[in-house]
Amino acid sequence: MRIDTATLYVRYQRDKGEADWRDATRVAWWMFQYTLGVIDAERVAERALESFRGKEETWLKTTCEEWYLEYVRPHVANAGREAVERHRSAGDVLAIVTGATPYAAMPLARELSIDHVVATRLELDSVGRFTGRVAPPMSFGNGKIVLAEKLAAEQGFTLDDATFYSDSITDLPLLERVKTPIIVNPDRRLRGVARSRGWPIERW
Repeated sequence: MRIDTATLYVRYQRDKGEADWRDATRVAWWMFQYTLGVIDAERVAERALESFRGKEETWLKTTCEEWYLEYVRPHVANAGREAVERHRSAGDVLAIVTGATPYAAMPLARELSIDHVVATRLELDSVGRFTGRVAPPMSFGNGKIVLAEKLAAEQGFTLDDATFYSDSITDLPLLERVKTPIIVNPDRRLRGVARSRGWPIERW
């Protein structure tokens, strides 16, 4: 992606009349903390999911499909599509590993024919409504490593063989864990780390 999808989601909500300037300001503050790598991800998730409580899972699936087509798809980088195809041609297992929810990631995975999505799962009650809580572990920091290792074990490889692309300093734990970290459109802190460690930096 050439732009952060959280920003695109707030833009979508504002255009639909579901968010106001206070919501946009709050998300901008969270994104600033995220860029600095100092965000309390679990607390932010708790706040962000307050409005989900009691809503049916089908609501979010439909919302994310509409949001993806209108707001996200135009920002999918051609270089990203090409990278996916290079790995596919090499016979690699393809996965989107993201801190977002599966509902946000699945439209892109489907378009790029990526079979696996590692994401932050949301807790559902017995009738398929959101509780407003995350189903642990959250796909963030070390939790992202736990979930990625689970997928790797299921698919018959280890992270010692893996390549991981990221733009955020918050992904440093997983970048350090894989064989080949590739940095794309990085934030300032990650750019500094990548340069000091000789990691490749790409612009998409």
